[in-house]
Amino acid sequence: MTQQLELIATAAFGLEAVVSRELKSLGYADQTVEDGRISFQGDAAAICRCNLWLRSAERVLVKLAEFETTDFGELFDRTKDIPWADWIPADGAFPVRGKSIKSQLHSVPDCQRLVKKAIVEKLKLSHGSAWFEETGPEFAVEVALLRDRATISLDTSGVGLHKRGYRKLTGHAPLRETLSAALIQLSYWNADRHLLDPFCGTGTIPIEAALIGKNIAPGLEREFAADSWPIIDPALWKQAREEANDLARRDQELQIIGTDIDKEALSQARYHARQVGMENDIHFQQKAFADTSSPRKYACLITNPPYGERMGEQEEAEALYRQMATVFATLDTWSIYVLTSHPNFEELVEKKAGRRRKLYNGRIACTYFQYPGPRPPRAKTIDKPAEKTDDSASGASE
Repeated sequence: MTQQLELIATAAFGLEAVVSRELKSLGYADQTVEDGRISFQGDAAAICRCNLWLRSAERVLVKLAEFETTDFGELFDRTKDIPWADWIPADGAFPVRGKSIKSQLHSVPDCQRLVKKAIVEKLKLSHGSAWFEETGPEFAVEVALLRDRATISLDTSGVGLHKRGYRKLTGHAPLRETLSAALIQLSYWNADRHLLDPFCGTGTIPIEAALIGKNIAPGLEREFAADSWPIIDPALWKQAREEANDLARRDQELQIIGTDIDKEALSQARYHARQVGMENDIHFQQKAFADTSSPRKYACLITNPPYGERMGEQEEAEALYRQMATVFATLDTWSIYVLTSHPNFEELVEKKAGRRRKLYNGRIACTYFQYPGPRPPRAKTIDKPAEKTDDSASGASE
């Protein structure tokens, strides 16, 4: 397959600019950015490279059709018009998932059944078969309706891109890998700077930082749905993985520390670091946040502390935030970044953020409070945001 395709990288709310910048760094600058998705042009090789490299995207889709519709009959006919046999072989599995937002065709199950039936009818004609066992590779179909506009696409990723493969143990309230990577990319941290996460939990922020610091593609150790698609030459996947291995800076020295008061969480963090070969690059230590101190200057602190969302936990979380006022005062040359859902965070830490960004941690509405520190002396490029292109991408106040 050599033709250009319409591809979509899906993203959580608030991370569209981050994913857009990642795509541009991969060479895909022809984009349309919308809520929750970035549409761009690319060939089959782009499917491989984007799945391997995108750190903050949720999935990579191939857009097969987009059209206005308020009628089930039209949805069926337009779906049947798609050349499904070009993509789905006779033994292919093609589950259909759907969503509908502010559309007259609001019944998602009905839309899914209709799209499935249309695909079956088209494949009957193309493959000359009356029944499909669906025992082969998976071609997950998505029908998304937004304000009466339908988008029909195929999911090339399979399991979501946040599933890097290293986090095999789950602790309390884990932060998704994709969101963790975004927090780092929205900061002033780079591989030459010191990084601390004082609420590291099972280690996701430090590990994602290590992957970024060593330029290791986050999807390098996993497979994707499109790995087994006959339409994509296996040589393209091989080339993409060889490219990723060649670009990795595995000898890059890092200064990353994760601390937490929870001994069991730290045990899981060390296990996860071993899964990606980072056990010697990240130092995990049991420590209460109140004991946080450092003689280092111009470092970065990036963290996702407890929110106090559950009954009885709010007072404990607020006590931690009040401690931040004292701790942060001792780190007066640091750049500090905190993700929390607490509406009075700035009052509790007694400091207004230089920048704020609205994000979602799962279904929890949060704000990413950013306190950029002073520029380090004699290293003027070190405090420049990595790959920043504009205020929207660098986390400017919204």
